[in-house]
Amino acid sequence: MAETIKTPVLNVGVLVIGGGPGGYVAAIRAGQLGLDTVLVDADRLGGTCLIRGCIPSKALIHAAGLYEEMTLAAASSGRFGIHLDARPALNFTETMAWKEGVVDRLNGGVTALLKRAKVRTLAGKAVFGDAKRCTVETADGPVTVVAENVILATGSLPVELPNLPFGGKVISSTGALSLSAVPKRLVVVGAGYIGLELGIAYAKLGAQVTVVEAQDRILPLYDAQLTQPVRRWLEKHGVTVHLGAKAIGQEGEGLAIETRDGQRQVLPADHILVTVGRRPNTEGWGREAMGLAMNGRFIAVDDRCATPTTGVYAIGDVVGEPMLAHKASAQGEMVAEIIAGKRRRFDPVSIVAVCFTEPEIVTAGLGPDEVPAGVETVVGQFPWAANGRALSMDAGDDGGFVRVVARKADHRILGLQAVGRHISELAGEFATLLEMGAVLEDVAGIIHAHPTLSEGVHESALKALGHAIHI
Repeated sequence: MAETIKTPVLNVGVLVIGGGPGGYVAAIRAGQLGLDTVLVDADRLGGTCLIRGCIPSKALIHAAGLYEEMTLAAASSGRFGIHLDARPALNFTETMAWKEGVVDRLNGGVTALLKRAKVRTLAGKAVFGDAKRCTVETADGPVTVVAENVILATGSLPVELPNLPFGGKVISSTGALSLSAVPKRLVVVGAGYIGLELGIAYAKLGAQVTVVEAQDRILPLYDAQLTQPVRRWLEKHGVTVHLGAKAIGQEGEGLAIETRDGQRQVLPADHILVTVGRRPNTEGWGREAMGLAMNGRFIAVDDRCATPTTGVYAIGDVVGEPMLAHKASAQGEMVAEIIAGKRRRFDPVSIVAVCFTEPEIVTAGLGPDEVPAGVETVVGQFPWAANGRALSMDAGDDGGFVRVVARKADHRILGLQAVGRHISELAGEFATLLEMGAVLEDVAGIIHAHPTLSEGVHESALKALGHAIHI
């Protein structure tokens, strides 16, 4: 008779599935609150954002920007009086190694933080048999985990086009961050923020970049005024953009497309980067066995991120838009505190979005075209061309600006937006003003440090009040 091998069983207070910015934050906070917590992830800790998304892409964008600046300095006219005798040499292997060093450092930091919070981790894929029990396939064999509370933070995956399946020269954003060399010809399918961030970075590194977008403009989630400076950068730097175009599929050495006038052409490509969105990761881990309710393609939750199944919560990309790391982290912290007995609910006034294109875009709250009908507004817009800090960083001549939208009746701020170089750091001020319910007079009364880009926020409020100083 064959020997029966018993699977080890762990009984825990909190089981977190997914080690991304939602899951690991939830686990750390649960550990801090004294809850017996286990975190399960089949990948490296940090999730998509840290390992193959936000962090490595920003590292690549930074390196690409430095390379572009040195290339301009090597031109005959130089740059700010700086001249190089020869063009800089790019060792892309070293660039990618530096990028991975940043990732490794942050991955190690997450691991240390979990350990300090006394969170146990299991490396392996979890599959649920019912709402509170899963089996984790680890390198040492299967482990069964039975939990009082479950937090699902399974994240999202790149959307694959049926006519352009990933493989070979067709890559996702993950593949674009793992290339061994800068492609001579890169075709990007999708002109959303992921596609343009990576496309612009590779254009700065010397690739010939072509963008194909089915809609009639780039960055369709942002208003046209905000995207205008990005469109101008693409034109100036030789990035060809096909709007209203359909990607048909691979043909020969490139991508066949149908342009908006019905013409068919083939775009030569060493790699075809498909960035047409992301989908929630809801398959392959036993969602059906858990009996979870769905809200379309997302897991249904209430304002506490609780599912209808008692003690089961879901956070981050898997519960809906916006699919942003900072939203997932906020939800993860909240859920841990709810499990510990605190009264919390997820009801932010706004979740700031940042697009790390050239130039950058930041949005919070409502834009001028998003205000409900019947609500009169005042809008204050201030150009970076009139900001000393922007000009001193060569960031004032790209058409960028900062804008505030307020309700006319009481001057309550409804939204803030900006486009320009280096303006992603304004995101914190934007979020704070909206969450605190600020009015235009609040911003006008705050003394902003000089010389900084934040002075533009002050001036935009003054403009809305009718007495801007510097324009």
